[in-house]
Amino acid sequence: MTLYEELTARGLIAQVTDETEIKELVNNGKAIFYIGFDPTADSLHVGHFMALCLMKRLQMAGNRPIALIGGGTAMIGDPSGRSDMRQMMTPEMIQHNCDCFKQQMSRFIDFSEDKAIMVNNADWLMDLNYIDVLREVGAHFSVNRMLTAECYKQRMEKGLSFLEFNYMIMQSYDFYTLFRKYGCNMQFGGDDQWSNMLGGTELIRRKLGKDAYAMTINLLLNSEGKKMGKTQSGAVWLDPQKTSPFDFYQYWRNVSDADVLKCLRMLTFLPLEQIDEMDQWQGSQLNTAKEILAFELTKLVHGEEEAQKAQNGARALFAGAGDTANMPAMEVSADDLNEGTIDLISLLVKSGLVSSRSEGRRAIEQGGVSVNQEKVTDVKAGYTADELSVDEFVIKRGKKKFMKILFHAV
Repeated sequence: MTLYEELTARGLIAQVTDETEIKELVNNGKAIFYIGFDPTADSLHVGHFMALCLMKRLQMAGNRPIALIGGGTAMIGDPSGRSDMRQMMTPEMIQHNCDCFKQQMSRFIDFSEDKAIMVNNADWLMDLNYIDVLREVGAHFSVNRMLTAECYKQRMEKGLSFLEFNYMIMQSYDFYTLFRKYGCNMQFGGDDQWSNMLGGTELIRRKLGKDAYAMTINLLLNSEGKKMGKTQSGAVWLDPQKTSPFDFYQYWRNVSDADVLKCLRMLTFLPLEQIDEMDQWQGSQLNTAKEILAFELTKLVHGEEEAQKAQNGARALFAGAGDTANMPAMEVSADDLNEGTIDLISLLVKSGLVSSRSEGRRAIEQGGVSVNQEKVTDVKAGYTADELSVDEFVIKRGKKKFMKILFHAV
């Protein structure tokens, strides 16, 4: 099976500009390709997972990735999939986020010996002359055609700023620059980027008379058609400080029966033959498939040791064994106490088990909170230093979210 055939079998490919040429490039390790990442936060998240895994697959087959950090385009904001305008970010915020991205990407991509490169489009976009851009680049874009792009249609209803209208031109200029500077002949991205990517291939053809190619990958959607990677408390991050390895593992362990095999195909590096055998699995066997999915993805992001800890902790908790050694923990000190106690709602908020005091209150009133395996329904419940100092003080929210409290008197 060729690489392109495998990508197709895994359900990754959405649209391509020239299938014959793209097959030739990726199957023979001739693709120099780029994927862009706008640094709108200080961590990559599950939404970036597909792109990172694709880069890894292609690099393993001998192709050369270019990871483009959008330090310049982040100054504008991508309107794709938005009904409102993105918050403007300062150059300092953007640079900090770029630095965080570089560190996290290194877990997926081998940047040694020039096997891959990382570039920041601020290096060329920030120095552009406005008049030159209008004459040399803007002349090649049709406003009529741009307005038919899906990413702009969604925003036209509420109002599209001229700032955001330029995003497609800037992304197209990225492809043009990378083609000239590094011989980059392909761009990959999410299916919502199709219009922007076509703009790049067209700019290269018009300016240089050369062919370049684009391929989009399917967005990671659940069986209800909603983007995966979000929880009630927000995004699932790849940074262990923002989403612990245990919570990351739990997210994938709790995907629906209808989604587990699709996620195994699209995200893991397990052989397709092994996944195909799971197509016949039912009932409790699907729980095993979910454990495999959660372990493989946690290993990929956080390493095998953390994946094993998360799996052991989850198994022990749900088997009722009470082993909390690998459970997420939160420190509470005497400074957190008010007149010698801390209320349960404060503990829920501080631990991240709820996002607000009102959510914590509702969870308690609805019987969804327990402390040390005993349900608590009193919204005014509080705990003293002595009560918090026991060997195991565990708060449980719902069926699958836990937090161990570590109390320090000083």
